[in-house]
Amino acid sequence: MKTPQAALPDFRNLGVLLRALVLAEGLRLVVWWVREPGWDTWWSGYVEQALLYEPVLLTAVLLLYWWQPWLAQTSYARGCAAVMAVAALSAVGWHTAVTWGLSLALPVTAWHSATVAALVAGAVLFYFNWRHHRLSPALAEARVTALQARIRPHFLFNSLNSAMALLRTQPRQAEAVLQDLADLYRALLSDARVLVPLAQELQLAKAYVDIERVRLGDRLRMHWLTHNAPQDALVPPLLLQPLLENAVRYGVEPAPGGADVTLEIYAEDDRLLIFVRNDLPPQPLGAVAGGNHMALGNIRERLELHFDAEAQLKRHTTEREHVVTVRIPRRRR
Repeated sequence: MKTPQAALPDFRNLGVLLRALVLAEGLRLVVWWVREPGWDTWWSGYVEQALLYEPVLLTAVLLLYWWQPWLAQTSYARGCAAVMAVAALSAVGWHTAVTWGLSLALPVTAWHSATVAALVAGAVLFYFNWRHHRLSPALAEARVTALQARIRPHFLFNSLNSAMALLRTQPRQAEAVLQDLADLYRALLSDARVLVPLAQELQLAKAYVDIERVRLGDRLRMHWLTHNAPQDALVPPLLLQPLLENAVRYGVEPAPGGADVTLEIYAEDDRLLIFVRNDLPPQPLGAVAGGNHMALGNIRERLELHFDAEAQLKRHTTEREHVVTVRIPRRRR
């Protein structure tokens, strides 16, 4: 597997911002404890230092949030230099405001404050770079797990049988089934670390539904509520197909009369919302509806690796249907 390239964190991601703040505060806590081990002097000095440290930290974070679009397009080395420069300039600005504007004497110079701020920013960047390298193999492993979970032998067997049955009577439809199957398995082998346009995922989802419709016929009643979906939004690869496969496997196949499956996608402010609904099959008295928790768990893991704390996957069941909801940040290429 290729070594993942260094990448700047997304300073508009809630998880990134929280981790940066906690890490910066933790560094200050540790350094000050080493410097002032006594409780009385430590606490008074710690509180006094916060007068400058906290405004500098919050200002730097706000500026990085504002400049994130530019940081996302620049090189890693230039981005690191820019982040450290932002932290240093924030320290100089607040040091000047506190000493001159507020007429307060500080025990350190502006140069010292800028150096400390740059070092803290460098430590935060080092942590995120280490985390990126650490999680990239985990993402690749999650892709392998998804691959193993999605390539179900009976699905492949049924799809090939459907194509073979159509070869003599409807060769063009058989060719279409095989083409859809090839597209599906090609996506399974794609790089899970790269986000793909929603339009590509929708095309793959429709290919999967076309394959299953050959086998299930009118029992699979698919409803596409995607006319308001932002086609250029970026999503993890192989996100929709496993959700639809769960709906078909646990909603349509057990029902003799078939079932309705609905895919609804739309954007709400800066978030992308995805809903997959399927009718519940008739259950014997006292039976509990099952589901492919392994597939949902894998999707949840990949969402967290891509979007951190800003991603959400939930499932619930009403009297009539099973619903899976996915909420992720709306990103464009």
